[in-house]
Amino acid sequence: MSDVLERFLRYVQVDSPSDPDNEEEVPSSPLEHGMARLLADELMEMGCQDVSVDEHAYVLGTVPASEGAEGLPALCLCSHLDTTTDAPSLGVRPHVVRYEGGGLVAGIVDGQPVVTTPEQVPDLEDFAGQDIVCSDGTTLLGADDKAGVAEICALAARLLANPTIPHPTLRLAFVPDEEIGHGAALLDLEKLGAAWGYTVDGEALGEFNYETFNAAEALVHVYGVMVHPGMAKDVMVNAIALAAEFDQLVPAAERPEHTSGREGFYHPTVIRGTAAEVTLAYIVRDHDAQAFERRQQTLRDIAAFLNERYGEGTVTVTLREQYRNMVEAFGDCPFLIDDALEANREAGVEPAVVAVRGGTDGSQLSLRGLPCPNIATGGYNAHSVREFIPVSSLETTVEILQNLVAKFAVPQKVVR
Repeated sequence: MSDVLERFLRYVQVDSPSDPDNEEEVPSSPLEHGMARLLADELMEMGCQDVSVDEHAYVLGTVPASEGAEGLPALCLCSHLDTTTDAPSLGVRPHVVRYEGGGLVAGIVDGQPVVTTPEQVPDLEDFAGQDIVCSDGTTLLGADDKAGVAEICALAARLLANPTIPHPTLRLAFVPDEEIGHGAALLDLEKLGAAWGYTVDGEALGEFNYETFNAAEALVHVYGVMVHPGMAKDVMVNAIALAAEFDQLVPAAERPEHTSGREGFYHPTVIRGTAAEVTLAYIVRDHDAQAFERRQQTLRDIAAFLNERYGEGTVTVTLREQYRNMVEAFGDCPFLIDDALEANREAGVEPAVVAVRGGTDGSQLSLRGLPCPNIATGGYNAHSVREFIPVSSLETTVEILQNLVAKFAVPQKVVR
C-alpha cells in the first residue's frame, strides 16, 4: 500500500464534518479539533518544522527548502480538514474496490446497491482494471478534501526523507470549515510567510482551476400575521404561503439543476419556520461580477415587491458575501498557471483548465494577497454517498505536486 493511500484511508475515518448551523464559531464543530491534532502530530513525527495548531483548528508546518533554494520565496500548499454534511459524514468505512467495468458498486444499503454508472461519470470506464476507494455506501467518502490532505502530507514525507529533491521552503496549511464558506478566513498570512500557494481541493485528475464563482448567502425572513384560523379572513398573512410565493418569484430556470458551465444560479438550501415566521436560505453564485450583483439585486427586488403587496417589513433579505472569483489575482504571476499545467504534463496527465462551479480556500486567499489556484485531487461525486477516488489518482497527484514544487526551486518571473 502506497504512503498516500494509507494516509487517505486513515484520515477519512476521522470524523470532522463542519456544522452549517454553528457558523459563528471556528471551528464550527469540535470534531475538527481531533483531525487538526492528528495532522499536527504527524507533521512533527515526519520532521516538519514550526508545526502549530491553534484554537481555531488551523494547522501549519514547514518543509525546509532543498539546498540552493533556501533564499527563494516560500510556497504554500493548502487543503481543508473538514467534510460536508450534505451526505451522512460520520463513521466513514472506506474500502478498496477492484473495478472491472460497468457500474461501480460502493456497497449494499437496505438491500439495494449504491452504484455509480459510466453514464453518470463518463471517466469511470477509464479506470477499468484499477483499484478505486469508495465508502460502504452509507456515508460520503471524504475525498473532499482528505484526499488533498493525504496528498500534501505524502509529498511532505517524501521531501523530508529525500531532501535533495528540489523544492523551495514549503508552508503547509490545513484549515477548518471550508465546506460552510469560512475556510481560510482566519489564516494569518503574515505568519504563513508564503509568496504564492496552491490549494489541493479539485476533482478529476488533471483539472486545474484559477477561476471560481462569486458567492453570497441570502437569508430571507418572512413575517406573517397570525390570528385564529376561524377569524382569519382578510387578516391572516401565512408566512409559509408567503415564503412559497417568494421562492416562486426566483427565476426557476436559474437553479443548479438547470445550469452548467459558466451559468450562475440561485439555490435554496434551508427552509424552517411556522405560519407565523419562516426563514429561507439561498446561495447565490455567478462567475461574472456584474451578473452576480444583478442576482443579489433580484432577491432584494422580490422582497420589495412582496412588501408593497403585504406591508413594509413583511419580507427582509440579508446578503452575506462568502468569496469572490479569484481570476483577477493572477495578472502579475502567470507562472502559477503555466507551472501547474506543465507539472501535470510531466506526470503524463493532459491538464484541463476548468472554471469552478464553486469555490476553494484559494478564492479567499487570492483576494487577500496570496495568489492561490487549485490543483485536482482526483476525486469524483463529492458530497455524495457515491463519492470515490481511484488509487492511481491519489498517487499521480503526489507526483504532480513533486513536479510543481521543483519549479519553485528556481526564481520565478513576476510581471510588473
